[in-house]
Amino acid sequence: MSEIKEKACQAKEASRQMAKATTGKKNQALLAIARRLRAAKAQILEANRRDIARAGTAGLPKPMMKRLTLDEAKIEGMATNAEAVAALPDPVGEYIAQWRRPNGLLIGQVRVPLGVVGIIYESRPNVTLEAASLCLKTGNAVLLRGGSEALASNVAIVEVLQAGLTEAGLPAAAVSVVTDPDRRLALEMMRCNEYIDLLIPRGGAGLIKSVVENSTVPVIETGVGNCHVYVHREAGLDRAVDIIVNAKCSNPAVCNAAESLLVDEAVATTFLPKAAEALRSNGVELRGCAKTRAILPGIKEATDEDWAAEYLDLILAVKVVEGPTEAIDHINRWGTRHSEAILTNDYLAARRFMDEVDAAAVYVNASTRFTDGYEFGFGAEVGISTQKLHARGPMGLRELTTYKFVVQGEGQIRA
Repeated sequence: MSEIKEKACQAKEASRQMAKATTGKKNQALLAIARRLRAAKAQILEANRRDIARAGTAGLPKPMMKRLTLDEAKIEGMATNAEAVAALPDPVGEYIAQWRRPNGLLIGQVRVPLGVVGIIYESRPNVTLEAASLCLKTGNAVLLRGGSEALASNVAIVEVLQAGLTEAGLPAAAVSVVTDPDRRLALEMMRCNEYIDLLIPRGGAGLIKSVVENSTVPVIETGVGNCHVYVHREAGLDRAVDIIVNAKCSNPAVCNAAESLLVDEAVATTFLPKAAEALRSNGVELRGCAKTRAILPGIKEATDEDWAAEYLDLILAVKVVEGPTEAIDHINRWGTRHSEAILTNDYLAARRFMDEVDAAAVYVNASTRFTDGYEFGFGAEVGISTQKLHARGPMGLRELTTYKFVVQGEGQIRA
């Protein structure tokens, strides 16, 4: 039996035990995990250093190296996330609705775990903890297949997770990680319908496309973020500069970073020089349309590839638009349905943008960087869904449940 089949089979058995676990037991495990993460900080950082050394030799791209790297603050953040998830209400067993039929049947719609969640992801070892903590709180088992570049880090973190589960009297197999880096095992995982109930890819466009196209296990598409910030003619321009700098520069290597800036023609000559100065001082390369380049001479021409790009780097595509209609049309054509923002003091323009832009998260006068499970109050996230079925946006606890109908009768039979 392959490693995938063996661990998926064990996860399936563990999922049946997890589905029966009390909220207290699950919280006990999460708090034990948080405590053990802090205690194992040195071992985790040493494992991460080994990963970084190998990745550097292999020439891993800079954005992926940034995602791969752990430090004490990130480990503390992981522990804090586990504690935050423990403090959240448990959705399992929640009655979504209940009603009585004329024949006396009492029908309830109740939240239940999904079962076994498979996650295929790249570079980010903190995903190991975030995904597992949410799956555990919702009574699921999780099978993790991280990138080979983060293998040592992921194994070290999973050891902590399994120790916390064991301490709470829950099955260690509820969390497992695939250690064989062979890409064929990823394909096998995508087709392991017998044991895996849902597959979530987290990573670049290539990984997500591969999983969506090859998986026979149901998939939730996550992550690719070609996010836009639109500066309307009625925007507060100083505030708009602060927001675009934050959206682009605070962490350019993540999916909720802005990749394109749209500016109303009416304010472009005033706003763009100020924005360009602030962005360039943060190391941002600008690429623009013809109107943008007339205002900011010397920048590169933006092409269709730029309008479609998720740079994950300090590069920003800039377009001058006539107004909301052109801005919304541009976003709906080139965006990835992730996160989009309008900056304006005009209520009607804001309302139209919120109504007409097709995205998981739509912002008015705020940075796109807030599209995040922790920032939304979910404790953590297992991914940001850019599709419309089952889940959309940051996937927290409720998005890791399904429901079943519980029907109570008193001897009714159907005529």
